[in-house]
Amino acid sequence: MAHVPQRFFDALAVRTWCGLSLSALGRAREEIDAINVYPVADGDTGTNLYLTVESAAAAVEAVFAGHELDAGPPGAGPSAARADGPSPVEAGGPSLAEAVGAMAHGALIGARGNSGTILAQLLRGMAQVLTERSDSAHTDGAGLRLALRNAAESARQAVAHPVEGTVLTVASAAADAGEAAEGDCAEVARAAYEGARAALAATPGQLSVLERAGVVDAGGHGLVTVLGALVETFTGRTPGPSAPVTVHARVEPHPDGGPDAGAGLTPGDGPHAHPAPAGAAPAGECGPANGDHDDPAFEVIYLLEADDAAVARLRQRLDALGDSLVVVGGDGLWNVHVHVDDAGAAVEAGVEAGRPYRIRITHFGHADARAAAAERAPREPRRRAVVAVVPGEGLAGLYAEAGATAVLARPGEPPASGELVQAVRRAHAREVVLLPNDAELRHTAAAAAEQARTEGVRVALIPTRSAVQGIAALAVHEPGRRFDEDVVAMTSAAGATRYAEVVVAEHQSWTTAGICQAGDVLGLIDGDVAVIGADVTEVAATVLDRMLSAGGELVTLVLGDEAPGTVTEHLEARVREAYLAVDTVVHRGGRQGALLLVGVE
Repeated sequence: MAHVPQRFFDALAVRTWCGLSLSALGRAREEIDAINVYPVADGDTGTNLYLTVESAAAAVEAVFAGHELDAGPPGAGPSAARADGPSPVEAGGPSLAEAVGAMAHGALIGARGNSGTILAQLLRGMAQVLTERSDSAHTDGAGLRLALRNAAESARQAVAHPVEGTVLTVASAAADAGEAAEGDCAEVARAAYEGARAALAATPGQLSVLERAGVVDAGGHGLVTVLGALVETFTGRTPGPSAPVTVHARVEPHPDGGPDAGAGLTPGDGPHAHPAPAGAAPAGECGPANGDHDDPAFEVIYLLEADDAAVARLRQRLDALGDSLVVVGGDGLWNVHVHVDDAGAAVEAGVEAGRPYRIRITHFGHADARAAAAERAPREPRRRAVVAVVPGEGLAGLYAEAGATAVLARPGEPPASGELVQAVRRAHAREVVLLPNDAELRHTAAAAAEQARTEGVRVALIPTRSAVQGIAALAVHEPGRRFDEDVVAMTSAAGATRYAEVVVAEHQSWTTAGICQAGDVLGLIDGDVAVIGADVTEVAATVLDRMLSAGGELVTLVLGDEAPGTVTEHLEARVREAYLAVDTVVHRGGRQGALLLVGVE
């Protein structure tokens, strides 16, 4: 979408940059995932970067929305600002410091994976420089040069053992090129982008695992994409290629996700394409070069509230436990990322340092796969399986009882595409039906499906938007019939199920039903806010009445742990008394985020 080029780096430029970066990463996600071989070939770097920027963009949008609420009538807020007109802060919008601070904070709390965590620190490094000019509405080319340099240096300091040929190298090259540029923000951004592309093209010569696979660094590719969006922010044009940086090679992870996942590639004829030596295995980021090291079995990520001294001790302890250690953040809030064999010890170290939360542990599958291969021959894959993302432990059990492979998505912690690919592998089937059960997971699920197809699995993605739609699809699933017929039946059942949820508002916001305040109970029907109230039971009853006014034969209620236990009893009684021939089914969802999920078929 065309936009007005920004002359200076102000709050509106930050907003534009985040939006363009998100769109660009959405387009490049699959390509970046496909060349992900370092430090672990788990095929999710592009998706992790996308989710990290998505969190940053959402935080910036929230800042603008807050100012728009305070500004009064439309036209008085930042949306009225133009590149040649008043800055957002002059028009009542957020300042540059507010916007970049929100961007950095959003990236920090939403950072995913190794590359996403490093990108969060790059953005934080830029914000540290730009927020120092809190009295200024914008910065110029000189300020952008300083911000790029601080970004590269702070990211390198956040990594326990920096390795050349990675996103760190690309970031340093961007800063070097930006420093040598004269002129405004557009000239500095363009120079940084060109320098980053040149550095990216050289990464296979710096890191042997990339050269063997015939690819450039995936994280570096993502950073080049983000810098390209920065150029577009200031020029209004997508920058053209200045050097060949992709090599048309596709990573084909080993079915068990083991350390030979980068071997056996078939690179194209790009500038760094070389056949992968038989049995070549990439070393971990901090692993020894002799190849005797087994890659760690777990990726551990968590947010941590702790002081600087405690984090310094934590770095030392985690460095001794594993590799790929990245600790980013500051001012009491940190994002910790490490690959270890003892996930419990990594979490315990966080507990000793402060208060860890949003803990995410991903098993790479190396040890189990190697042990299983040593004990027995590979079993024959079954014909068909269902893989579904579910928001709570209770629903995970329900889906598992129905024969599905469940991927648990805790509140605020959506799964990455690598986790979905691993679930497809665990399902061990020739045909897989994938149910994302969340509209926000469409890109992640699409990337996982594409990756699984390259491994020879036939995958159908049904765009379910809620777990209750997934339940409806599972109810008509018949593995014995033809794949296409089964997918059509499941898709039809999901599409015929209206869905709703009852949640608590976290902050003041404009909604389709009016303005809500923090703590209000919201009833969402098919993704839109339809009811605002103060009582959970009353809101749930109103939502159910509106849904059943259009007809229905079956009501599915999924109760969250934090909802009053009497809600479902009241709703069941209401259905019995007011709606003839309508059945009700109740499930316990556990810690599912929403107080209540409702499905009407």
